[in-house]
Amino acid sequence: QVQLVQSGGGSAQAGGSLKLSCVVSGATYVTHSIAWFRQSPLQAREVVAVIVRNGGPAYAAVVKGRFTISRDRIKNIYSLQLNDLNPGDPAMYYCAASDWPSSPGDSETWARVQRYNHWGQGTQVTVSS
Repeated sequence: QVQLVQSGGGSAQAGGSLKLSCVVSGATYVTHSIAWFRQSPLQAREVVAVIVRNGGPAYAAVVKGRFTISRDRIKNIYSLQLNDLNPGDPAMYYCAASDWPSSPGDSETWARVQRYNHWGQGTQVTVSS
């Protein structure tokens, strides 16, 4: 049984940083891609970053160079470091797991919400100016 438990988030000033964490059980780097999504009110859920199963990281263009996804191999914790936060970043952030085969260049797969069938509980990120 795959479970994802999130922590972190909160509020930061524009230009500041936050870190989100997702403790993953029942899924591994070999079996599942782990992604971070975000959703603002009235907006569709969108992918932010992913570590593709048996592959590397990939990022949405809007966060590339500012956000970093990583994993703790021992504890199976996937983290998202958010740097240089801007007014476009406030949202509810979710980690999610997908067992679909993919690769970092295959955004058609890893960016699709429908490919993910396990979700964390969500954590709010707010940015103040």
